[in-house]
Amino acid sequence: MAVQFSDFKKLAECVAIALGACSLVVLVAVVTINAHPVEDGMGGFETPGPVVTESTLEGIDVAEIENPLQEPFELSYTAYRVKAGDMIGIIAENAGVTQDTLISVNNIRSTRLLQIGTYLKIPTIPGILYTVKKDGETIEKIAEKYEVDSEKCATVNHLASLDSLNAGTTIFVPDAELDRLTRAEINGDLFKKPIHARWYLSSYFGYRASPFTGARSYHSGVDMACPQGTYIYAAMPGKVTSTGYNNTYGNYVIITHHSGYQTLYGHMSRITTTKGKVVDTSSKIGEVGSTGLSTGPHLHFTVYKNGRLVNPMALWN
Repeated sequence: MAVQFSDFKKLAECVAIALGACSLVVLVAVVTINAHPVEDGMGGFETPGPVVTESTLEGIDVAEIENPLQEPFELSYTAYRVKAGDMIGIIAENAGVTQDTLISVNNIRSTRLLQIGTYLKIPTIPGILYTVKKDGETIEKIAEKYEVDSEKCATVNHLASLDSLNAGTTIFVPDAELDRLTRAEINGDLFKKPIHARWYLSSYFGYRASPFTGARSYHSGVDMACPQGTYIYAAMPGKVTSTGYNNTYGNYVIITHHSGYQTLYGHMSRITTTKGKVVDTSSKIGEVGSTGLSTGPHLHFTVYKNGRLVNPMALWN
């Protein structure tokens, strides 16, 4: 049977209509999918097999779900090189540890004297070093002293809580802090300046050219120059243990404080305290003068720690 041209034309029209309908369905499907907001993401806890129900989750530690890659508790160190403008508190904050931690593990004696280029050890967890004082101490007792977790302390040091330690052994005590006085000493906040009025530093602590001979000599304190009669105060709470006069310091006062500290105040025009008196930083102990070996009105201020000279400027705020 012969096929007429009109039949081909009808066939082509049918095919075109069918293709058009399919394109419309696809377009509607795409639009419908894209109509969902971007934030309608999907996900969650899944298993490779059966549907997850409440019973599936029974017995699973929530911490394991929240931190499935959490590692066992370990202590390690990295190194940090001090840059210009660095402060110990900022370095500690950026490292996720405490200021006490960096002071302890790096044996820092004064945070004010931190040198550019110095390398600091940065532990992965906060805490301080502790050196065993006598044979027989245990992790449990040390943790109790610092009010920290004994099991955590034992784990960090790869020891058992009741292990007997030898004197001289050093361990890391996680989460422990320095005592307040030690921190204040190292940060230079232990003393208050003994002159509360205006003054200027006329001579530093340490070696200098003698103002009397010009020869190199060692200056045992700092000289705080100010007008005659300016009030002098105790630099830290303590007890007056000596007052008097000698040819070098003129009228002087010595105060004994806690932790092995003593302070000396020299060249006073007048002493206004007495031996045996308990004083604090608001206690007036004398007035500025120029008695003894002196070139003019000033306070000579000396600090001793266990009988040894210490730079006062490293200890006052």
